[in-house]
Amino acid sequence: MEKAEMLELYKQMVVIRLLEEKCEELYQKSKIGGFMHLYIGQEATGVGAVSARGPQDSVITAYRDHGIAIACGMEAKVIMAEMLGKVTGCCKGKGGSMHLADAKLKFYGGHAIVGAQIALSAGLALADSYRKSDAVTLCFFGEGATNIGYFHEALNLAGVWKLPVIFICENNKYGMWTPVERVTPVTEIRQKATAYNMPNDCVDGMDLLAVRAATEKAIAHARSGQGPYFLEVVTYRYRGHSMGDQRPYRTQDEIKKWQANDPIGKFQKVLLAAKVKQSEIEAIDKESAKIVDEAVQFAEESPAPGLEELWTDIYVEN
Repeated sequence: MEKAEMLELYKQMVVIRLLEEKCEELYQKSKIGGFMHLYIGQEATGVGAVSARGPQDSVITAYRDHGIAIACGMEAKVIMAEMLGKVTGCCKGKGGSMHLADAKLKFYGGHAIVGAQIALSAGLALADSYRKSDAVTLCFFGEGATNIGYFHEALNLAGVWKLPVIFICENNKYGMWTPVERVTPVTEIRQKATAYNMPNDCVDGMDLLAVRAATEKAIAHARSGQGPYFLEVVTYRYRGHSMGDQRPYRTQDEIKKWQANDPIGKFQKVLLAAKVKQSEIEAIDKESAKIVDEAVQFAEESPAPGLEELWTDIYVEN
C-alpha cells in the first residue's frame, strides 16, 4: 500500500473517532435526538473493509452506520447536519442517526430494523448479477442479527443463486447488552455460513490491514462468479449499545483489555514502522479535529427542513 493511502485510511479512522465523540457530546446536550449507536472501537472494521471495494461496489449496513458512511466517502459535515436534523444532511434531516445513506456513493444505509439490510443486500447483488455487472455488495451486520430470519433467508438465497455479496459480521461480542454465548450455541459465528455451503473466514477486527486483506480475498471470490463469502470480524464497541446503555454488564478490566488493542493506536505503529514521521501523524490528528469542528459549525448554522418536507420523498410514481 502506498504511503498516501495508508495516511488516508488513518485519517478516516481518526475522523470517525472524533466525530463519534462529538456526537456523544451533542446528544448529551440534547442537540441530537432519537436513538444513536456509536462506532467507537470498531473503526478498523469499516475502514479496512470498505477500502477494499471498487467504485462499482455497493455497501449497506445496520444502524451503527456513522463510521461506514465516512469510509464510503460521506463528508463529516453532511453526517453532522443529518444528526442535528438539518436540511443539509444526507437525508434532508429526516433520517437521523440510523438512516444515513447516499446512492451516489453506492452507500445504501443505515437500517433501523435488525437484519433488514441483509435481505436487501441479496437484492442489490441480484440486480448486479442480472445486469451481468462485475460489482459486488458488502453487507455489514452485528452478530445478534444472525439469529433472525432475514439472515438465514438471505444466505440461503445468495448461496443458491451464487450472488456476489460479502456478508460481513461485525462481532462486537454483545447483542445490545447480551453476551453472544447466551443467545446462540455457535459462538464462532462464521460456522453458521457452512450450513449454506459458503466459504468463510474469521479476522481480527482491531487490525485494519488484516480486515482489508480478508475483504480483498472475499471480493475476489465473489467478483469471479463463485458466489457469496462470509467474513466474521471480531471487534469491540467501547461505548454501550446506544446512548441509554451505561454498560453495567461489562467489567472495567474487559474494556481496558480491548482498549489496549485500540485499532487507531495499532495502525499508528504500522505507520511508524513504515517510516511515517510522528509529525505527519500529529498533523493528520490536527486536521481531523478541524474537520469535525467545522462539521459541527456547518450543521448548527444550517437551516431546519421546511414544513413542505413533510410531504416529500413519500412515494415514487413510475
